[in-house]
Amino acid sequence: MSRVLVLNCGSSSVKWRLYDGDELLDRGAVERIGEPRGGPADHGTAVRGILAELDLTGLTAVGHRVVHGGRRFGEPVLINDAVLTAIRELVPLAPLHNPANLAGIEVARATLPDVPQVAVFDTAFHTTLPESAATYAIDRATADRYGIRRYGFHGTSHAYVSRRTAEVLGRPYADTNTITLHLGNGASAAAVAGGRSVATSMGMSPLEGLVMGTRSGDVDPTVIFHLRREGGLGVDDIDDLLNHRSGLYGLTGANDMREVLARRADGDQAAVLAFDVYCRRITSYVGAYYALLGRVDAVTFTAGVGEHAAPVRAAALAGLERLGITIDPERNAGSGDRVISPDGSEVAVCVIGTDEEREIARAAREVTDRG
Repeated sequence: MSRVLVLNCGSSSVKWRLYDGDELLDRGAVERIGEPRGGPADHGTAVRGILAELDLTGLTAVGHRVVHGGRRFGEPVLINDAVLTAIRELVPLAPLHNPANLAGIEVARATLPDVPQVAVFDTAFHTTLPESAATYAIDRATADRYGIRRYGFHGTSHAYVSRRTAEVLGRPYADTNTITLHLGNGASAAAVAGGRSVATSMGMSPLEGLVMGTRSGDVDPTVIFHLRREGGLGVDDIDDLLNHRSGLYGLTGANDMREVLARRADGDQAAVLAFDVYCRRITSYVGAYYALLGRVDAVTFTAGVGEHAAPVRAAALAGLERLGITIDPERNAGSGDRVISPDGSEVAVCVIGTDEEREIARAAREVTDRG
């Protein structure tokens, strides 16, 4: 069997998984990296500590999550010096994440020089977007000069979940059209036609699209100009507002959907409004993606909110019965990977636990097997 280590370096954490084939041998996470009185000083220190503690005998590959591959990387690749340089050049497009990804890669390469290292890009799954979906209607020369286009994110999650949905339904992946809803602190929707992403809600950055824990999702760009001209806010202040002080947090003071649901149940009107705004945005994307796909075999919920918040699933799909989308309340209240629509529904509604690390391991094995 092939033993693969997966390193998922986030902005302030490192998650790791060790697989032998499809078997998960070990797992762990290092949190609060770089925080005062928190964890390790930086990602390099965290990864060195992880590698020092693990038994890596027989390791055949290390798979690294890399958030942004731009237009250069449409599939996982073996890491060499040229690939590292390219990832570094893409830092302006993902300034919070690509540097952390690079730190993990550099330490792993230095510590395990004889083990193949594979980069698996969040954006790669969405490189199949048609140009009409990826292109913003702004001056073309300006867009080309600064790399302004829809890249999409959560690609490893959408890839894993759409494939797993086809398995659960007993359908060929190449003949299954799925709307996937990754609802966590970050949230995105994707339309997946036969294994190919044809639309996704996140854009040039992970800020666009659905309402999230602390991110606004879609807003009129004039809001930015208005805040600058009338409010005197600087670019960094507006960036902080839309990325860290908006979404559920901006509407309620809480970024955790569990707290929002509890407060909503107690009649808190701010929580009621936040819930309605959150679910309405999802509904609008499901309807739009249904129209784009033409035929939808499944709508699938995943990630923390998607997997565990039954009221969100019910509200987000309410009113879509004429599209063949309905939920069975008893099934919706259950747990685990499952179909939550009634038997015989035109469109299956599923809940599937995402597993980005397993998807990264699968991709790393494929790349190394190809040599």
